[in-house]
Amino acid sequence: MKIYILKINLLITLVIGIQPCFILGQKLDPNLQSLINKALEKNHNLKIEALNVKEAIIDQKLARAVFLPKITLNGGYTRLDDDITFDESMVSLLTNTQKLLIKEAIGIPFNYPLPASIPLEEIPNIQGKKVLKSSVDLEWTLFSGFMASNGLKASKHKEASLIHLSNAKAGQLVLSVIDYYDKLALVKASQTVLRTSEKYLLDQQYFVNSAIKNGLATPISRKKIELAQQQLAVKSLAFKQNKQLLIEVLAQLTGENKENLDLYKVNLEVFVLDSLLKPEKRNELLALEEAEIAIEYKTKMINNNIIPKIGMVGHYEILDKSLTLFDPKWYVGVGIKWNVFDGGQSHLKSKKAQIEKQKYREKILEAEELIELKITKSEFAYTAALENIKLVNKEIELAQSTYQMVYKQYRNKLSSITDVLVALNDLEKANFKLQKAYYNQRNVARGLLHAKGILTY
Repeated sequence: MKIYILKINLLITLVIGIQPCFILGQKLDPNLQSLINKALEKNHNLKIEALNVKEAIIDQKLARAVFLPKITLNGGYTRLDDDITFDESMVSLLTNTQKLLIKEAIGIPFNYPLPASIPLEEIPNIQGKKVLKSSVDLEWTLFSGFMASNGLKASKHKEASLIHLSNAKAGQLVLSVIDYYDKLALVKASQTVLRTSEKYLLDQQYFVNSAIKNGLATPISRKKIELAQQQLAVKSLAFKQNKQLLIEVLAQLTGENKENLDLYKVNLEVFVLDSLLKPEKRNELLALEEAEIAIEYKTKMINNNIIPKIGMVGHYEILDKSLTLFDPKWYVGVGIKWNVFDGGQSHLKSKKAQIEKQKYREKILEAEELIELKITKSEFAYTAALENIKLVNKEIELAQSTYQMVYKQYRNKLSSITDVLVALNDLEKANFKLQKAYYNQRNVARGLLHAKGILTY
């Protein structure tokens, strides 16, 4: 029996969508390997998990983007009902001040009137009716109070958790494909057993017909054989229907052509495990552990809400014609935002996150206990399955010898046709039982390897 070690690694597959990757000790049955690959490519749940991983990666990019400057272009036009001007007293004050400055400049005493020939500048409006503005604003987070860094770490562990969860689902899918593949092998092997029984019945029918012609047997013996042949035909029909149903299921899982599945030659044999294989952490357990770590960083991020945040702002006016007398052309500033008290929301959110972390811890402990129990049960079942195969092989040897003996006795008129048919039925049951024992042993072996975190085929 060939032994194959299969570890599923869907990290690359989930992120960039390439062919699923398998690390193999040796090659699987080519047909089975092809079906596994097609099932992994076709499965909708795995595609959804891949999208979840991509979302987690985008969350990481969003966390990093907090420290990138945000630049905004602004523009607008406003039509006021009237110009914004100074009141009369302010206009008078500014006009008189202008006159005093001119007098001082040309050397006229301040108490002499200003000559009418000297023009005065008009007092400008504070803001005209037509306001056209265009500006650039800058917002830049310089320090987030560790919220961004902890958010990034939480997203990374969430991504890892989703990947392990996807690997676990992929492993379950692989197990399903192999299980149905073995069931198909069981049905085909059972049909082979039926064909062998059919051959035995044809031999007996030929012998009985000859015996009837020579007056050595009665027509009742022939009718008994015909009844046995009819019962065999019913069994063959049932197995044929089961085979078609399994082909339908495999076609749905993998997208493989049904005609090709029907042509597959699959055999059941003992699946011997390497006793040196050591258990590894199951993907389900790894997913829970990564989720727990992600919650831990989420808690830190919530607690960091009380740490001051530092940022920079900037503003530049592209168009300055519509600026008022008080508007700056540009400015740059650095500020601090300190959330001193938020009504206790951060404290409550932190407690909620801690409770969520405790829930994950309980799930991890439960999973470890269940996995340990599963390994123990699977080891017992595997040992029992191997012993059962040995027992069934001895039953086949006994049934084969019994049938040959009874058939000889019948030919020598020492037993009845009923005894022959009973012996043949016992041989048929023993052969069926062996195929079922093979299937059960392989199924138990897969269960043991799955419990240990290893898939070995």
